[in-house]
Amino acid sequence: MNELIGRVFSFEKHVFPNQSALYNRLASDGQSPKALMISCADSRIVPEHIMQADPGDLFVCRNAGNIVPPHATQLGGVTATVEYAVMVLGVRDIIVCGHSDCGAMKALATDADLTAMPNVAAWLRHSHAAQKVCRENYPADLSDAEKLRNMALENIVVQLAHLRTHPSVASGMARGEIALHGWYVDIHAGQVLGLDGETGRFVPMREGQPLPIAQAQARRLAGEISVAVAAE
Repeated sequence: MNELIGRVFSFEKHVFPNQSALYNRLASDGQSPKALMISCADSRIVPEHIMQADPGDLFVCRNAGNIVPPHATQLGGVTATVEYAVMVLGVRDIIVCGHSDCGAMKALATDADLTAMPNVAAWLRHSHAAQKVCRENYPADLSDAEKLRNMALENIVVQLAHLRTHPSVASGMARGEIALHGWYVDIHAGQVLGLDGETGRFVPMREGQPLPIAQAQARRLAGEISVAVAAE
């Protein structure tokens, strides 16, 4: 802990003076983050570090398993953060970011006994859909590492689906103002995979190539009738 406290002093003496103009602007003008990132609370995953973000760039929500409870099932910090980011800050890109060697996903992949941690068990129920997908649709003879990776990937897909149930997100997407992203950080390889919404698969994110997007910004209203259909 003393080491961490020492870094606070370093921030005051060295970091802040070098970025004082940025901090003064943020303090005067307020924040306008470019994206909301919902990531795991794992200490090895630091969203700002991965994205090389400056103060003011990201609105971040971290929790065990990068989980987004479906709207109305549980009032809590994630729900409030999503609503505020969309309706007050005007965020137009939302990223759900999972990672390799995730302890929460490992508990699901191994059917860990969570009796002594009832709150953790209750929280992970929001990932049971991913657990069922992995149990019933992947080969049973996969290695433990492969099972854990698949669980983390499927969990990202499930949490993106939950995100769409939030009214603020659903409305923004219908207007074509919000895009959804699913990312997976491989800690061992230092690589980030992105969910391609067209194929449903995760692909490496590469400089100079199109960014894989889970769901791009596109206006969609079910009641709108195309000209061709109306003519018939």
